[in-house]
Amino acid sequence: MNEKRILLSSPHMSEEGFEQRYVKEAFDTNWIAPLGANVDGFENELADYVGINNAAALSSGTAAIHMALKAAGVEKDDIVICQSLTFSATANPIIYQNAIPVFVDSDWETWNMSPAHLRAALEKYPQAKAVLVVHLYGLSANLDEIVEICQEYGVTLIEDAAESLGTTYKDKFTGTFGKYGIYSFNGNKIITTSGGGMLVSNDQKKIEKVRFWSTQSRDKARHYQHSEMGFNYRMSNILAGIGRGQLKVLDKRIKKKNDIYNYYKEGLADIQEISFMPENGWNKPNFWLSVITLKTIKPQVLIDELDKANIEARPIWKPMHLQPFFEKYDFIGNNVSERLFMSGVCLPSDTKMSEKDLLRIVKEIKRVVADET
Repeated sequence: MNEKRILLSSPHMSEEGFEQRYVKEAFDTNWIAPLGANVDGFENELADYVGINNAAALSSGTAAIHMALKAAGVEKDDIVICQSLTFSATANPIIYQNAIPVFVDSDWETWNMSPAHLRAALEKYPQAKAVLVVHLYGLSANLDEIVEICQEYGVTLIEDAAESLGTTYKDKFTGTFGKYGIYSFNGNKIITTSGGGMLVSNDQKKIEKVRFWSTQSRDKARHYQHSEMGFNYRMSNILAGIGRGQLKVLDKRIKKKNDIYNYYKEGLADIQEISFMPENGWNKPNFWLSVITLKTIKPQVLIDELDKANIEARPIWKPMHLQPFFEKYDFIGNNVSERLFMSGVCLPSDTKMSEKDLLRIVKEIKRVVADET
């Protein structure tokens, strides 16, 4: 236990100090309060990077999903079709809007929303207002089919691309296929603002409305006047400065994440017990986390053994339809997401890891597999 702790995915500031320059500028100009040049710059620069027209910098990815649902007109008792295999931040905003989630299973090909089960869900709930698809661990969903189905049923598609900034589907960035896309800059994401998120859309009027809602819906009046319910959701100028600096090294981070994944895949290739997350010719993932599934060993056994070696690993997300809070809602599928949860392990994917760190992880995994099989 005298070796340093290897983390799953921790913040990685640029070696060039880009973030500090933007933050210093905010301090020097006294733009410490919310909004300012960094917020405008971060919105424009991220929109340019992913190839979309408009972006609103918000306090979290969760806030971005909430605002996307509100912009899509989701209200009390509306149905929202939601991927089950995800983090709860995807589903919670549905409840914020007093709407009703219907959870949909994943497929083996992508680990994301199954188009066949999405169609079944919309056949059952044709009145659904929105579909929330997730690009899990940086793997894109089957967007051609999902977009087509949503268009067929006239339902708004929202992409939760919190984990997939920089991932492309057929050379187009995830988060830009639906009416709305969201990104997260939480501390564990591929780039971070400590905490923050972004909502993107080609609909300029909707993004302007989101900015209005997110600054307490303050009307244009000399006094404080509010004609709609507002939210305190805007990103601060300080955090946006960190984001601008991080965006400059995003391509480097994506390359490192891919290198980490390929190291694991090569180093563990001869172990029959282990399978890797799916790869498809149309998908260029950012490999935010490298994830494996185990055939016979319980994931918690490997996670516990790695922890004893001072190596952090985690289970795959527990599907929403199995969560105590959400289990009362309908689920459509055949339990692919449950089987992934029961067999999956997220391996350390920290972009600050050295080759020595990776070798240590691979050796420890091989030891555990040998001991347990």
